[in-house]
Amino acid sequence: MSRIESAVVDMYEKLPVPYGLVRFGVAPDHPEVKNCQDKFTEVASSPRFNFIGNLDIGKDLPLASLTPHYDAVLFAYGASQDRRLGIPGEEYLEGIYSARAFVGWYNGLPEYAHLSPKLDLGEEAIIIGQGNVALDVARILLSDVDRLCTTDITERALATLLESKVKRVRIVGRRGPMQASFTIKEIRELMTLEGVAFEPIDSFLFPSDPTKLPRVQKRLTQLLMKGSTTVSSSAQKSWSLNFLQSPTSFVGGPQNGDRLAAMEFVKTAFQAQDHTNPKAKVRPTGEVSTMPASLAFRSIGYKSEALPGMEKLGIRFDEAIGTISNASNGRIMTSSSKEEGQVSYIPGMYCTGWVKNGPTGVITTTMEDAFASAEAIAEDWEKGVSLSNGDVTRSPKRGWDILKTDSLIHSRQTVSWEDWQMIDAEERRRGQVKGKEREKFTSVPEMLDVLR
Repeated sequence: MSRIESAVVDMYEKLPVPYGLVRFGVAPDHPEVKNCQDKFTEVASSPRFNFIGNLDIGKDLPLASLTPHYDAVLFAYGASQDRRLGIPGEEYLEGIYSARAFVGWYNGLPEYAHLSPKLDLGEEAIIIGQGNVALDVARILLSDVDRLCTTDITERALATLLESKVKRVRIVGRRGPMQASFTIKEIRELMTLEGVAFEPIDSFLFPSDPTKLPRVQKRLTQLLMKGSTTVSSSAQKSWSLNFLQSPTSFVGGPQNGDRLAAMEFVKTAFQAQDHTNPKAKVRPTGEVSTMPASLAFRSIGYKSEALPGMEKLGIRFDEAIGTISNASNGRIMTSSSKEEGQVSYIPGMYCTGWVKNGPTGVITTTMEDAFASAEAIAEDWEKGVSLSNGDVTRSPKRGWDILKTDSLIHSRQTVSWEDWQMIDAEERRRGQVKGKEREKFTSVPEMLDVLR
């Protein structure tokens, strides 16, 4: 909108509310991370911007019906599926959850509003994966509920956490601390949780002289070696980072075979001596270990899904890694190349974020990626490249102004930015009554009832 003065942007959202991952993925005790919402609100106030919520593109409105009314289409949706471990017991034992589902549940994502995790079945929890989401899950499980009650975490989640019996959390990974994807901020927060101790890491996993490491690795290593500010003897709860362990099965209990009681792992070892290399690989040793667990969370990555109708438009979606095939600042590649080694693009079609790169990076990197894709759209427009196969006649495309009269949409209650502001105000009012920023609606019907 800043590069092309006449540009009008229509943003379609499956849910009636905006902000996506910022609203439903950022931990409730990280309100500072959500400050990017202020910039979005500024953009949304422009008369050249339209928010169209409660409309599922590909289902409520076919892609083939959408594209003729635009000069450019940008796919900026995230990852709706989590990766599975594919080991025995995963599909049927009670007490096993996706970290994505758990995060969505305590953040009020309607899809997981009725998850009802059983946190009162035992004291031991295991999280498979060592990224920031895994650390978020651990921090929520170990935090004093009083620490969370003024955040925008849902009241249902607070009530469940209040009944939790979890006292020990193991965060398990196949490789070592130098290969883990967590960041300093999240580690530091866990290290300083009141009344929560950290179990020391074996020194052999660290380099003999951490001061020779690159700056970020050095700081992280020193933080891990220093450990917690709470001593074990005075701690009510504890957590650990368990390295060089690859999960092989979930195990049911002797008395209740349908309920998780433990996990089995095979110990791994580095293939090369340099275990400080972030890309170091491991191999199984054959040595088996068992860890008790009444709860387990898998946090090994997410995947995006193709939207219905993409294939008909010639969009190539890589199902293996869950991304739209793209290159050069988010320009979408055609479903087939004309010549080997030659890349061709679909004029006027772009992608950004997780559906472009996979679930990687933090909000800042995702924003930078979005800026790069927007720059590509502006550059192509200036060169006469659009969805009209390069036609530079500039015949007006009216987007939502035309589509909102479509019979497919007419019966669907869509949500405008002004409608969202009404929902937002009501959530804030509900929160104020409870002494918190907001109390989120956790179902679509609840959100839409505000507008009636």
